[in-house]
This record gives sequence, C-alpha cells and structure tokens, in this order.
Amino acid sequence: MTTILITGATGDTGSPAVKALLRKGLKVRALARREDGRSKALTDLGAEVVYGDITSLRDVRRALEGVNRAYFCYPVADGLVEAAVIFAQAAREQKIELIVNMSHKQSRPHARSKVTQNHWLSEQVFDWSGIPTTHLRVTFFAEWLLYISPLIQRGRYVMPFGKDGRFAPLAAADTSKIIANILEKPDGHGGQAYQLHGPKEFSHEELAAEVSRVLGVDLPFEQVTASEFMDILGMPENTTLRRHFESVAIDQHEGRLAGLDDIGTTIIGGPLTTVEQFINANRPRFARAA
Repeated sequence: MTTILITGATGDTGSPAVKALLRKGLKVRALARREDGRSKALTDLGAEVVYGDITSLRDVRRALEGVNRAYFCYPVADGLVEAAVIFAQAAREQKIELIVNMSHKQSRPHARSKVTQNHWLSEQVFDWSGIPTTHLRVTFFAEWLLYISPLIQRGRYVMPFGKDGRFAPLAAADTSKIIANILEKPDGHGGQAYQLHGPKEFSHEELAAEVSRVLGVDLPFEQVTASEFMDILGMPENTTLRRHFESVAIDQHEGRLAGLDDIGTTIIGGPLTTVEQFINANRPRFARAA
C-alpha cells in the first residue's frame, strides 16, 4: 500500500492534507514536532503519527522509512535550506517517488526577503536531488484573516502592507486538497512549479471592505509598519518575520503576489473557497466579545 508522509502535520495545510488522504483510503504518516491535542486527533483519525525535528537527519530518515511520496512544509523561520537538504538526502536514500514542496509565489533568486529567497534555494535543492518534485508557489492564504481575527473582533483591520497591493486569497483547506490530489495521483506533476491563487483577486483595501460586508461591521483598512504590526501581534522579537513582512510589502507593491489561475480547480475538480465562504466557516473566530 502507498504510504505518504506529511510534514507540518498539525499546521494549516498539513492537518487537512492528512485528513484528505485518509479519506482517500491511503496510508498516512504524519510528522509532528510534539505530542499535543492536534497530533492526537490525527492518530484518532487513523494516521500514523511520528514525532521529530525536520532539521534532524536522524529524525527525517526515520520518518521517511518505507514512505513512497511526501509533502515538505517549513514555517516562516530560519533553517529552511538546511531542512530541505536533509529532507532531499533522506528522500533520495528512500527512493521517494514524488515530493510536494510548499513555496512562495514570488520565489526567485534575487528575492528581497531572505525567507522567500530560501524557498527558491530549496526548490533548487529538490530539483538537484533528482526526485520528481512539485513546487507549490502559493499567494497569501485566506488564513491571514484568522491571524488578525482578534483585531477584527475589536473593530480593527490592520495590515503591514499597502492598501493597493493585490492578491487572491487561497484557503489552506483548498491547498490541502491540491496537495492530497497530487500525492494520490502524481502522474504529470513531477517537475512542475504551480503558481496558485484563490478564486477572486482583491486589493487589501477591497478585502477589508469584503470582510466588513460579510460580518456586517465597519472595518476600515489600516496600514501600520511591520514593526508596529509585530508589536500588535505580541511578537516584537521575531526579527525574521518582521523583515519578511517588510520585503513582502514591496513585493505586493510590485504586483508579485497578484494574479489568478485555474490550476487548483483543475486538480481538485471543483471550485475554490471564496472569502465569504471562508469567513462564514470561521465566523466564531471573528465574533466580537460581549
């Protein structure tokens, strides 16, 4: 039976990818950093959960043992290229058939963001490895709205990006369906780099207006600096993320995250989640406290 490894298995794309693959009747191994309620829920669903560090060659070798295909996902943090090298080496040893690699839409060798440049370098690592790899170059996730939901609850729509920067929010649940379908039926996907977008493009100001409309509240767009944004989120010490946001603000101004496509709908065989559907599915997260 085909066995598939999902890294970042308790995250926004990893967890629903595990569930989607299990529904397809595939054997799924989920790599998680630590045991908690999220990893236990995957075990209860029938996944084989293993615990380890994706930057540890020993842990990754153990996680990939007996695996046929794999999903590689790394957070917005330092260490991505090293993790990709480790993963590629262990995957070569196991003769993995296909890797699906989560990347950035604006991935390029001269990216302003060190994080985004590292995604491009990681793409090169997987390509050099000789393992058929599908790079998912994704625009912003709709989950950005959840990251600022505590602010939305207080009547603020705050972003560290300009009001005119355009993108088409893509729900992580849709991304996970794309991941699962590629891993289930890999033919034709190896060696591809897909630029993925949601179903409708917005400017940040237009998206604030759409969120306002769906929730029935007034949420004028408010731009702050990346440093102010990190302070608001309670993460002033996260220099890597702050510098990434500063670079992405320029990328958006240059239109590097804009665009639409039909790749996602073709792969999953159906429509993608709209912003209104996403908000309604997560409405309790946006509800104002009494």
